[in-house]
Amino acid sequence: MASIHLTQLIEKMKLTILNPEVDVKEIRVTQPDINRPALQLTGYFEHFDATRLQVIGFVEYTYVESLSDKKKREVYSELMSYDIPAIVFCRELQPDPIFLQQAVEHRIPLLSTKKTTSAFLAETIRWLNVKLAPCISVHGVLVDVYGEGLLITGESGIGKSETALELVKRGHRMVTDDVVELRKVSDETLVGTAPDVTKHLIELRGIGIVDIKALFGASSVKDTQSIDLVIHLEDWDKDKEYDRLGLEENYTEYLGNKVVCHNIPIRPGRNLALICETAAVNHRQKKMGYNAAQELYTRVQNSLAKNRKEEE
Repeated sequence: MASIHLTQLIEKMKLTILNPEVDVKEIRVTQPDINRPALQLTGYFEHFDATRLQVIGFVEYTYVESLSDKKKREVYSELMSYDIPAIVFCRELQPDPIFLQQAVEHRIPLLSTKKTTSAFLAETIRWLNVKLAPCISVHGVLVDVYGEGLLITGESGIGKSETALELVKRGHRMVTDDVVELRKVSDETLVGTAPDVTKHLIELRGIGIVDIKALFGASSVKDTQSIDLVIHLEDWDKDKEYDRLGLEENYTEYLGNKVVCHNIPIRPGRNLALICETAAVNHRQKKMGYNAAQELYTRVQNSLAKNRKEEE
């Protein structure tokens, strides 16, 4: 099961630790979902998912303020008897002394944020979904071309890195070379990132390792990019039939998500960077509702229908 250290969340969301005597270094967050324990504070613990991060907003805070000290001790004790990763107070709200005492006794970290509850929930869930998403590593190059994420795949030495370098020279942005870490953020979205070890580096056979950011500047690289299109490079096979119209989309699948895939045959004289740029723009046009292949098909059908009428 994927997980992250609680310290990563604290650093990312700029959270303040309210009970520093509780050690947070070994605590891990395993769920991207978050729970507001309003029902639990009333004493209802059926179906309580304690593995989630717990968030106290203004509604929960004002409710517990109305409770007697005796009731607070009962509810807090039961709430914190579960293995909760942490409890976050929004709007810089401060826990009462009984809450703080129970948290220290049960070794549960209490955190605070300046953000409103809804803003904190939205930002944290989005970030956790990326960090805790199912992840695989694939061999390829990921480049942002006109806002479209192109995952270039193919056999080793076929020219993926050289194509990426040419695209960078044309003003596009490279995400990663050689190894792409794919995360399934949702049923529709795959996000690609670079491993920390090879970030912003590219390998060119005969030259060696090149630092893209150092050579071309910060505008030539990008940390993450959604996967919109796969370009698979392969050696030209004269006996193989290649798609020349593009009426039907071909797909490849990663982590259960289907991505449009183009198989591009390689032969001397083909400008791969230009082909990748064209594929990106064409894919973007299709998403906007225009399909050149369908337009050609329509023109041919209209021409045939016109000829039939003239013959009649």
